[in-house]
Amino acid sequence: MASSGFITINVYENEELENAIGYENIVRHIKRKRLSWLGHVERMPSERVAKTIYKWKPYAARSKGRPRLRWEDDMRNDLRKMGVKNWKQRAQERKQWNELIEQAKTHKEL
Repeated sequence: MASSGFITINVYENEELENAIGYENIVRHIKRKRLSWLGHVERMPSERVAKTIYKWKPYAARSKGRPRLRWEDDMRNDLRKMGVKNWKQRAQERKQWNELIEQAKTHKEL
C-alpha cells in the first residue's frame, strides 16, 4: 500500500487481486459490482445525495459529435445483453436483483 499525502493508494500484485476476487473474470467482476450499485441506488429514497446525482439532468446542451457514453448507458447495454427487461422494477425486489447479479457472474456476453 502506497500513501501520497492525503490519498491512500492500494497497489496489489496480480496474485493478491485474483485471491481478492476469487479467480473470477475481472471484467465480469467489475460489471457485477456496478449492477449491484445500480440496484442499490435505484432502491434509495429520492432525498439521498447519490440518488439525486444519479437522476440529475444537466441544463446545458452536449457538444457536437458523437455523445459520450454515460455510466447509465453502459449499465443499460449490459442489461440488454443479459436480456433483462423492466430492470427498474426488478431492482426494487432485492431478491430478484441479487439473482440477476449472480447470473452476471457467468454471463458470456459481459
